[in-house]
Amino acid sequence: MASSENLDSVGYIKHHLQNLQVCKTEEGWVWNECQGAGFWTFNVDSLFFAFLLGAIFCFSFWRVAKNAKIDNPGRWQSMVEMIVEFVDKSVKDTFHGRNPLIAPLALTIFVWVILMNMMDWVPVDLLPWVAEQTNVHVLGNEPHTSYLKFLPTADVNITFSLSIGVFLLILFYSIKVKGIGGFLGELTLHPFSSKNKFVQVLLIPVNLLMETIGLVAKPISLGLRLFGNLYAAELLFILIAILFSTGVGGFIGGFISYMGWAIFHILVIPLQAFIFMMLTIVYLSQAHEDH
Repeated sequence: MASSENLDSVGYIKHHLQNLQVCKTEEGWVWNECQGAGFWTFNVDSLFFAFLLGAIFCFSFWRVAKNAKIDNPGRWQSMVEMIVEFVDKSVKDTFHGRNPLIAPLALTIFVWVILMNMMDWVPVDLLPWVAEQTNVHVLGNEPHTSYLKFLPTADVNITFSLSIGVFLLILFYSIKVKGIGGFLGELTLHPFSSKNKFVQVLLIPVNLLMETIGLVAKPISLGLRLFGNLYAAELLFILIAILFSTGVGGFIGGFISYMGWAIFHILVIPLQAFIFMMLTIVYLSQAHEDH
């Protein structure tokens, strides 16, 4: 980025990891000056790219479904069918209940997370540079306040939004399938049980503590696993980009490092989406199991 030319390495990294934010203060809604602004702070760039990629997913799959051909299908239709069959098989092998929502949910999570993760392949200076030129020449902002963090899954707010949505579904189906009494019994009478009623009552606090920790750990592990992997990957790409500005030797070393890390991401990007999808299916399958 042009604004990063006068920054040292630490400043360059901080600039790239800063979201474009809008927040509500006593003076009204403001851009970027959001330190300590409180709850009403929105990472505009993460939300924009997340919704944009979600819209691309929905539109492209809808077009394939609308124009599907039985004879001589195109390459895009064949790829979409492979993805759908792969997700459908994963759901059938893992989910033991009967719920028409699980397969579409798993497909949405898998493809959407893959698309968001794929933004990590975009050169770290490309889109921020475009945003900076737009902000400076059109909106009149200062270069050092022109932020753009375009990898949604490197934003913990996005990953936790996904995991909290899954968590709410877990609670909903746990209560729907087992009833309130069954759900509370699962929290208070497992994993330790006893035929002796007195001992059973004594074990309720222990069971409640352990089951509550296990229940709350599900959305936390889902959100943090995806965020941690992609945040670390983005940070490494930024560090590699710094090598490009250290001379010819640095350029060559940085280019080789960038290509190697990008090739490695061919495995990382779909793997993280697959893990998120599979854990979602497993958690919802557990929610449908009535003991």
